[in-house]
Amino acid sequence: METPEDHLRRADQTIGAVIDEVLSERGGEPLTFESRHSGPPDPNMPTDRYGVLVRAIVSQNLSVMASRSIYRRLTERFGSDRAPAPEQVLDDDPDTLCAAVGLSRAKAASLQSLAGLIVSGKLDLDGLTDLPDEEVVAQLTTVKGIGVWSADMFLMFHLFRPDVLPVGDLSLRRTIERRYGLAGLPGPSEMEQLAEPWRPYRSLACVYLWETTHTTPQV
Repeated sequence: METPEDHLRRADQTIGAVIDEVLSERGGEPLTFESRHSGPPDPNMPTDRYGVLVRAIVSQNLSVMASRSIYRRLTERFGSDRAPAPEQVLDDDPDTLCAAVGLSRAKAASLQSLAGLIVSGKLDLDGLTDLPDEEVVAQLTTVKGIGVWSADMFLMFHLFRPDVLPVGDLSLRRTIERRYGLAGLPGPSEMEQLAEPWRPYRSLACVYLWETTHTTPQV
């Protein structure tokens, strides 16, 4: 039976070479979404969908260590090791929350946006399972502060969708530029065209590309 790696090798010589390089380094063990390189384990990394999005908002434009610290202070503020419930976020004063936890006003507004959409029923995180990729992105980006990149990461690493191409990911663009000998960073249309042969395993191809530079997103 043909494996996803076999398909990618047959479809694209360059990505095939990437796969063989990674497998050689890993002693032949194929990559999965769960086994991808992601740096030191984070015991406070949430696994539920709401918690994942809260952590994603907190972590935007921060180092791993800084995001861990702020997320820990956020959970401790509400006496738990989990993300505060949507109702708790809405009941809290944004200015007080920012001062106590170290959040920016923009991130506090994003947390309140997420909480409000969930409480109102306009965003059903469990229901995302049954939606196509494009609709999941459309739903998630209604949250203030959650863009297409974050939605793509959610699709790949929490819904485990197999055919996602995050064209906005800078590290992926740089890796593709280098591996394919491009004259500059590829734009969205160039990435789409280049990755077309990878279908229906574009997500896995990206994971292998990230692994070559150990920059797989922490999501």
